[in-house]
Amino acid sequence: MITSKKEYHYYLEADRLALGVLTSKFSIKRLVVNYFLPDYRLKYQQLMRKIEYRLNCKSGIINRIILFFLQVKYQKLGLKLLITIYPNTCGPGLNIAHHGPIHINMGAKIGTNCRIHTTNIGTKAGSSNEAAIIGNNVYIAPGVKFITSCTIADNIAIGANSVVTKSFLESGVTIAGIPAKVIKNGTDTRKMLIPATELMERGVFDTQGMTSGEIYEKYFSK
Repeated sequence: MITSKKEYHYYLEADRLALGVLTSKFSIKRLVVNYFLPDYRLKYQQLMRKIEYRLNCKSGIINRIILFFLQVKYQKLGLKLLITIYPNTCGPGLNIAHHGPIHINMGAKIGTNCRIHTTNIGTKAGSSNEAAIIGNNVYIAPGVKFITSCTIADNIAIGANSVVTKSFLESGVTIAGIPAKVIKNGTDTRKMLIPATELMERGVFDTQGMTSGEIYEKYFSK
């Protein structure tokens, strides 16, 4: 959760890196790319972080007015992209892999460096805010559904079209199926996503043009 302006900028940078977007430093190339090929996933995530910052760190009438217009803009862009993510649910290094449909309930909590495809993270039946608690470096493939409150450990890959109905507390596994079960041990999800926060700790801030596999081989395989 963003609790300061410093954390706000950290989240923005981690999200940008996770998405593989050009460095935020000024350049003619960046201006041209952003104008002709805007990344609406990044714009959506940036709006989300602005809202989180103002919800958590600001107060007063002027802030409430700014927050209202940000939320209207956020909702309109979400409708365009078929994405609904409630603020304060996702940690830094989020990678929305493509346009939706994606729905993340307000009760969900997702750790750092999550890569998410078309997914529905719903609530426990009969509850409005009991949803999944998901760890760090979790890869969520297309079509995954969470239909109850549960806990997912760090470094877990969830296979396409899986239905998650219980907790998985062992890290480094792949789960899949209806209902989901462990199908593989020894999984390192850093091969499947960009672990932005870990890269930033190593002083790496630009991976544009590199696949997650190439990043893993260069920075983590040794």
